[in-house]
Amino acid sequence: MIVLPSPPSAAIACPAAAGIEKLDETVSSAPGLSVAGILKRYAPLYLQKHAAQAVPQVQSTLAKLSLCRTRALGGHVYRCRGCQSETPLYNSCGDRHCPQCSGAKRADWLDSTSELLVPGVTYFQVVFTLPEELAALSLGNRREIYNLLFHSAWQALRDQIALEQGFEAAAAMVLHTWNQKLEAHPHVHALVPGGGPSLDRSRPGWISSRKRSGKPSSTPYLVDAKELRKRYREFVLKGLVQLREREKLKLEGDWSCLKEQANWDEWLGRFENKTWVSFIQAPPNEDCRPEHVAKYLARYMTGGPISDRRLISHEDGKVQFWARVGDQTGGGDGRSAPYTLSGIEFARRWSMHILPKGFTKSRRYGGFSNRHRDRYLKECAAWMNSQDEPPQAADAKPDRDEPSDEDTVPTCPHCDEEMELIRWSSKPSWSDVMSSRYRPWWYRDD
Repeated sequence: MIVLPSPPSAAIACPAAAGIEKLDETVSSAPGLSVAGILKRYAPLYLQKHAAQAVPQVQSTLAKLSLCRTRALGGHVYRCRGCQSETPLYNSCGDRHCPQCSGAKRADWLDSTSELLVPGVTYFQVVFTLPEELAALSLGNRREIYNLLFHSAWQALRDQIALEQGFEAAAAMVLHTWNQKLEAHPHVHALVPGGGPSLDRSRPGWISSRKRSGKPSSTPYLVDAKELRKRYREFVLKGLVQLREREKLKLEGDWSCLKEQANWDEWLGRFENKTWVSFIQAPPNEDCRPEHVAKYLARYMTGGPISDRRLISHEDGKVQFWARVGDQTGGGDGRSAPYTLSGIEFARRWSMHILPKGFTKSRRYGGFSNRHRDRYLKECAAWMNSQDEPPQAADAKPDRDEPSDEDTVPTCPHCDEEMELIRWSSKPSWSDVMSSRYRPWWYRDD
């Protein structure tokens, strides 16, 4: 009997209807509290206590966040036309994990995704998760297992839709690596149209998703969820075997026992009878628009696993924030309750979700892919009785209630008069910053 590291405890977080997370009405951000501020306070302590986890990408990201919107990055100085006071506005770091400066990137993603949404088509949110043991293994194999998660989810969707429905599948997918308690919980959310051009070129046309019986259904239907889960499991397990055979899996420390074939076979066999979590959410009603799901996915495209509005308090070295205490699969009611971590543990859990350098967390497949998008949308237009042009995008204007890093003329914080730019400095390169006096004392580049 092999004994492996305990997986991170993680209740499966099921979003509310149509993928829109519903928090308690009491949830609101505490005045003056910010995720960025907490990370700046505890990053040095976390890196001292957990030096082995401080890989270069974690070091680099936390260093950039600590310098975001500070003098180190240069910026603009404005003078009030009224009271003549001067106000500096410093440049943002631009890192995709930064809680302070990613609003524009989220809005851009939502804009481009909205161009794929075809009016009159039902869109489903499909979520694929990894079992807890694989979530633990992924911490040492992020790039490999996150890629496997993406590819397995798409292959399962594509094949099951082709088998049951016979139309060309498409999907916009976003990777989330956390649950509400900031624990490791890798899963992908997919936005999937419930219809598409026929795969049978001898019988071209538009096919809308329907149950195999052909009988009318009281709710929209995409594919059989149980069959989708089985197919997804098969692709993941096959991919794990291939990764190990190609020596792409890091099996070190407590995982080194899996280098033995007998131990590997026993461990892999556990997943055959385990319930894998993959669920399909149809719109709760006909009035639910597809852009609502897209907006949900966009919320965590950048900026990290938790927003300022979930923070409750920070005192005596403790950080309290709102987190769901249960969900439909875990037996709870899905409501939010206060959850407390030490400041160091908050920084550690947040840092677990820093992605490998260059890793793409948003991907488009099938008809939504760059290779097929133009042709796919033209075919959708033709079969949706719009012969002249591709279907117009659904109205998915982004909510710009966060800073978007766009240049605007600020107003004076003292008298609300308009200010004028009097001087500015460009943002220096990161190599220059990290060799300057502004370099964080705890930063290592070795």
